[in-house]
Amino acid sequence: MTGFGKAVCELPAKNVVIEVKSLNSKQLDLSVKTPYLYKEKELEIRSLVSDKLQRGKVDFSVFFEYKSDSSSREVNKQIIKSYYKQLKEVNDDLGLSSTDLLATIMRLPDVMNTEMVQLDEAEWINVSKAIGEALVQLDSFRSTEGNALANDLKGRIDVIARLLQEIEPHEKTRVVKIKERLQATLEEFVPKEKIDANRLEQELIYYLEKLDISEEKVRLAQHCKYFTETMMKEEFPGRKLGFIAQELGREINTIGSKSNEAMMQKIVVQMKDELEKIKEQVLNVL
Repeated sequence: MTGFGKAVCELPAKNVVIEVKSLNSKQLDLSVKTPYLYKEKELEIRSLVSDKLQRGKVDFSVFFEYKSDSSSREVNKQIIKSYYKQLKEVNDDLGLSSTDLLATIMRLPDVMNTEMVQLDEAEWINVSKAIGEALVQLDSFRSTEGNALANDLKGRIDVIARLLQEIEPHEKTRVVKIKERLQATLEEFVPKEKIDANRLEQELIYYLEKLDISEEKVRLAQHCKYFTETMMKEEFPGRKLGFIAQELGREINTIGSKSNEAMMQKIVVQMKDELEKIKEQVLNVL
């Protein structure tokens, strides 16, 4: 959602500069700063921006660059003289220096005369076109960033899918190890001739079924595929990708809790690391 766009509308007396920048946000958070002349168009500006940008913390600003001798601002000489006379009298009474009075006066109200100008509709048509150009530029910036982000996300999903395949050989040896450990523990406390082999087999099957991760593996593989499809096909997949990432996390956590084997748990930790990076990046997706 990050980006920047700028456009300049050249008018006879001034150049109108439009700047728009966007940062990450869960919804559209729009701040509009315009000169007084364009205040009446603020709702229209907001509509133009929100139609183009779905999410993000957006700062939109318009300002003038007056051409030489074209500004309608003039110094109000009478007001300045009046201010100066009054302030000098106060300074003299207090015995203070009066060398910086002009700098102080120029910050006081009404020292500048500004001609009240009505917004010309033809000018606004040109300015609104420039606004559109700035938004297109920002959107292009976002698209470039989005392509790089999509490649990063796809790469991390592929890593999780690859790690899922690496679990399988450890899963097979895990079953053998669990059987051997349970049987050895039982024989340590119960004489071998008193062990009911059929009952032991039933209990082992029940125990191993509780540790079976076949369903979790299937669902995790499906979620990885769905994540990639959603990212590539939908126009604004950000929120849905966030939900899918939650489901990925749920399956990975379940696999981790059922693993009961050092190498499998190590692989799960690697999956979690990739998933955390995916969740961070998904926040940047529209």
